[in-house]
Amino acid sequence: MTVTLADVAARAQVSPATVSRVLNGNYPVAAATRERVLRAVDDLDYVLNGPASALAAATSDLVGVLVNDIADPFFGIMAGAVQSEIGGPGGRAGGERMAVVCNTGGSPERELTYLTLLQRQRAAAVVLTGGAIEDAEHAAAIAGKLRRLAEAGSRVVLCGRPPSPDTDAVAALTFDNRGGGRQITEHLLGLGHRRVGYIAGPEERTTTRHRLEGHRAALAARGIEDDPALTVHGPYDRRSGYDATVELLRRAPDLTAVVAANDTVALGACAALRDKGLRIPDDVSVAGFDDLPFSIDVVPALTTVRLPLHEAGARAGRIAMGKEKPPPGGVATVHGELMVRGSTAGPR
Repeated sequence: MTVTLADVAARAQVSPATVSRVLNGNYPVAAATRERVLRAVDDLDYVLNGPASALAAATSDLVGVLVNDIADPFFGIMAGAVQSEIGGPGGRAGGERMAVVCNTGGSPERELTYLTLLQRQRAAAVVLTGGAIEDAEHAAAIAGKLRRLAEAGSRVVLCGRPPSPDTDAVAALTFDNRGGGRQITEHLLGLGHRRVGYIAGPEERTTTRHRLEGHRAALAARGIEDDPALTVHGPYDRRSGYDATVELLRRAPDLTAVVAANDTVALGACAALRDKGLRIPDDVSVAGFDDLPFSIDVVPALTTVRLPLHEAGARAGRIAMGKEKPPPGGVATVHGELMVRGSTAGPR
């Protein structure tokens, strides 16, 4: 059943004229009222109708790229790669598209809102990057949004994100975070380390869980008990790496290696170790994940797992533009590569 503007007005307990003013953005509306209207729009999944949408045969020239944090090189690299593939050879007449990068800040609500906005704009394609939030209600809401986008003619691609359940029309390029997490810990164990601290990302993210599962699988394969005291969770940023390393050293002064959730976190870990008077890798080895551009230039260069972020983003862009067929079954696993550098060595 089609949702009407009157339905939105009834849900938000305002007049249809107020709903129209909020959606058109051409008339001042109280912030609380505006928020109530937008929440009703999201709840009912209302798609704006009007002359512009009536003229659109199916989709517009818009391509949406959702990222958690555009300032994070992990997302910036993928977003740039997607954009490099969405243009045509000869301007608009040659199939040119306009990329719009939607920065969610990791907010589940913003993620849903941007998908609603892109649906209203009849986006030609939508690419979602990075890990998903592990919440059943949110996952169901996202799956519904993606399904409706696909049904409306938008190509939807997940890049670095697990497949969406019950959404066959959505292609997914998913990173092998478990395999990479296992690789990096196996490397340290192979060097002789047994007291390995782990700085994990936010607990609600799929990326965090998968990388941590790989780490624990490597420990189990060597018969090493997973000590909960050697794992600390935090955001994917440098400050988190610094604070978590200080905490790990407090809990386990005898640790000889630290695995960080990503390379940015690893930088914070290295800073904390230096401030404690410890040498890398002589006293404590440090390893990261992702192989971001700065990883090879830090001193010592960072041992990490390289994810082909640009290649994955470019492929997602080609699939989104119909230049490349989706992978068989709609899902492809993108594997990482262990990059051994100067930040890891055997324990003294």
